[in-house]
Amino acid sequence: MELTTIIGIVIGILSIIGAMIFKHISFAVFINPAALLIIFVGTAAAVLNAYPGKNLKTLGALFKILFTKQKMITEVEIIELMVNLSAVAKKDGLLALEGKVEEIEDPFIKKAVRMVADGTEKDIIQEILETEITAMEKRHDINAGIFASAGMYAPTLGVLGAVFGLIAAMSSIDDTDNMATAIAAAFIATILGIFTGYVLWSPFSKKLKVKSQQEVMLKSMVIEGVQSIQRGDPPFMLKERLLAVLPTKKQQKVIEELEKEKEKE
Repeated sequence: MELTTIIGIVIGILSIIGAMIFKHISFAVFINPAALLIIFVGTAAAVLNAYPGKNLKTLGALFKILFTKQKMITEVEIIELMVNLSAVAKKDGLLALEGKVEEIEDPFIKKAVRMVADGTEKDIIQEILETEITAMEKRHDINAGIFASAGMYAPTLGVLGAVFGLIAAMSSIDDTDNMATAIAAAFIATILGIFTGYVLWSPFSKKLKVKSQQEVMLKSMVIEGVQSIQRGDPPFMLKERLLAVLPTKKQQKVIEELEKEKEKE
């Protein structure tokens, strides 16, 4: 479970509830089918008009990424794996890595190590792997863009909903009580549009982009690792090269985790 997503949604909802309590606003005002229709159905319609069906088929998987922790290889595991492979290559040669390929679960790392074992030139390996990363980034940008678009459309549709509500209010201009109620209801669509756009959809887009950047960093470590193995760098140098890919604060954390793993051995 991705707790940050759940906590963020809960806090967002509680902030609205708290504001309504402080302002003595009845929760019954949210029972507004017209506002719900124009925000949620309207946003869905706008997204459908903006993206081909093949891209929208990934929505289920995207929500899974947002609400569950994805099992990914960690920085520590990459460094340990690359150091071990480096030791094998230094001892028995690059060809010996063929025996290690099938033990690797991550397809990106498996491809990289297989090319090294096959004697593929360093520049070609880098080109192939970086092309794969670029293609992945483009896919992720499109996926994140779905939520970014929803975050842009929803607030605007909220304004449209408010206009409809005001038109309805004007029809009751001779009845001030009904007109006041209609005006209050008119702005429910605006509230829903802003809330869903800026608390849900746009942040969801940002989270997908952050997760994509994290995956790119891990794959960049793999590229640096296999290049270091090809050069024949000693394991300690390979380790330092991989640590250099990480942000400074992350480096210290990874070093501590590596030391803990070493103590366990």
